[in-house]
Amino acid sequence: MKALRVIATCIVLAGACLTGRALYLHAKAELAGILIRRAWEQSIGTGKPHAPWAWADTYPIGRLRIGRIGYDEIVLEDASARNLAFGPARLMSGAGMGEPGNLVLAGHRTSWFRPLRGIATGDTIELDWFDGRGKLHSRNYTVEVIQVTTPDDVSLLSPTTEDALTLITCYPFGSSPKSPQRFVVRATPVNRGSHRSRALGNNFPDIDSPGGTHVQTSA
Repeated sequence: MKALRVIATCIVLAGACLTGRALYLHAKAELAGILIRRAWEQSIGTGKPHAPWAWADTYPIGRLRIGRIGYDEIVLEDASARNLAFGPARLMSGAGMGEPGNLVLAGHRTSWFRPLRGIATGDTIELDWFDGRGKLHSRNYTVEVIQVTTPDDVSLLSPTTEDALTLITCYPFGSSPKSPQRFVVRATPVNRGSHRSRALGNNFPDIDSPGGTHVQTSA
């Protein structure tokens, strides 16, 4: 009986530890989201990039909205494994914000890009971003292609001569342990070569973007 009580106590303690860790990680993610959105608002107010916390190796570079599915998230620079834990992020192998070519954004299938399971061709995607002169730009895209591909099929991630926005995440959606495929959304500008912009306060300082290219988007 004593051994059973010890085992039962260990099980309860283990369960409490796991529950506590889950609550901690959830609270940490919630706080990070608040700080990232605050950093984005500060960027809008000052025209300068702001890191969400002092030791962050990334910063907000855009805002991604898909009205029909109620999607609204801040985009981070450099889709490294660390940064993808805090939000959708730009693949450094693609075009930069506002640059011509294929802008590629990655996100986890369990969180930031999970709402993409409801996206459909014809949906409008709105993207806001800053340029090097401290101007806020906004462009609308129309979803034209939705594909489920294998990890080695990177055709939709390749550079393009025309402007394009590509979103990529692992597939299937949800928390299943395996995600052997990739879910890719390709959108093109509603009015090619045109976008809305407005000037902000100060110019951006010269900063170095975090290096490296990361295509791994497993949750």
